[in-house]
Amino acid sequence: MNARRTAARVSGLLTLALLAGGGRSFVASAAVGPAPVRTFPIVFLREDYPGDWIMPSLLETHPDDLGVAGAEEGLTEVNTTGKFLGWKFKLYVETLPGGADVAAAAQRLFTHGPAIIVSDLRAADLLQLADAPAVKGSLILDMRTTEDSLRQQQCRANVFHILPNQAMRTDALAQFLVEKRWTRWFLLQGPTPGDAVYAADVRRSAARYGARIVAARTYDYNPGSRRSDTGYQQIQTQMPLATQVGTDYDVLFVADETDLFGDYLPYNTFDARPVVGTQGLIAAAWTPAFQSYSALQMQYRFKQFAHRQMTERDYGGWLAVNIIGDAVIRGRAVSPAGIRAYLRSDDFLIAGFKGQGLTFRSWDQQLRQPVLIAQPLMVISMSPQNGFLHPGYTTDTLGFDQPETKCHPAQ
Repeated sequence: MNARRTAARVSGLLTLALLAGGGRSFVASAAVGPAPVRTFPIVFLREDYPGDWIMPSLLETHPDDLGVAGAEEGLTEVNTTGKFLGWKFKLYVETLPGGADVAAAAQRLFTHGPAIIVSDLRAADLLQLADAPAVKGSLILDMRTTEDSLRQQQCRANVFHILPNQAMRTDALAQFLVEKRWTRWFLLQGPTPGDAVYAADVRRSAARYGARIVAARTYDYNPGSRRSDTGYQQIQTQMPLATQVGTDYDVLFVADETDLFGDYLPYNTFDARPVVGTQGLIAAAWTPAFQSYSALQMQYRFKQFAHRQMTERDYGGWLAVNIIGDAVIRGRAVSPAGIRAYLRSDDFLIAGFKGQGLTFRSWDQQLRQPVLIAQPLMVISMSPQNGFLHPGYTTDTLGFDQPETKCHPAQ
């Protein structure tokens, strides 16, 4: 671990109990220390998911500090500001073993009152955490998930979402394609439930912006041929067959959330058409190729700190910690309830290197933000596109607007 990093690693109930100060909440115990400096603890909760390291390409990597490095860089930044105002933020990283019972872990870890939690958990585990009795009164910043359901029927009052959800991403791509007048789409869908959800979002975006799904197909690819000696020959044969349709179209919209086959589609389609969606031209919160709005300086600082490029999950962790720092320093909120009220208020506005301040939607607690349209080495555009208007925020043209929401959590 980089010696410059200031995050403290903890494991087990004993250390967290010491933090809690014999029964007090994490926030209440933060006031203990040499005056006038006050320590504000942030718990970073993640799980060592099996299979997270499997990548379709040898060029991809899975660093063991993925996500947490962004939070640690964010911690450095908020402490730079906080030291002038008497605040010191401290990050406590708790890594659960793969397959852990998150509800039981929450009962073990959060026995001393409400906490501020940055969650690097998958959707099902995030819901377990949010619903755990021990987390009642705590505030969770979800820096990882993109599932629509967590912003719709399965939303929770104690969870704020950082990264754009799937519907925001398909809307961002749809706006770009409609702006280009590429309005006839061939939808190629993978076999997983996540692929089905993404495909449904593509259909929703097409209907919303006047595009048409002129052809659709479900494809189940066996990835075993990837590393065989003649794998490229099999792929070169299979991809044209999978994409041969009798209808003309402008773009192939791929829904492959688990990276089974989508990366093999560019230059292998039967017709010479662009590939967009989960692979090819993608919609993202962040990419190492982004340089505008002082993002280049951010990329440089992170590379100096972590010795690698900043991923989308790193950006989510960085943004989550900066949001907490802003709520404490500028919003003067120190309790989970106070921070939640501040994040939902008109006073909250956070910089995210995207040319405008970012705010939370009050109806589903999703961070509204521009979405990057990017290929692996270059950012092509940013949505919302010019001409897509909204009576409030133009970023609310992406994803579920207030009249569309199915989020009604207990307040």
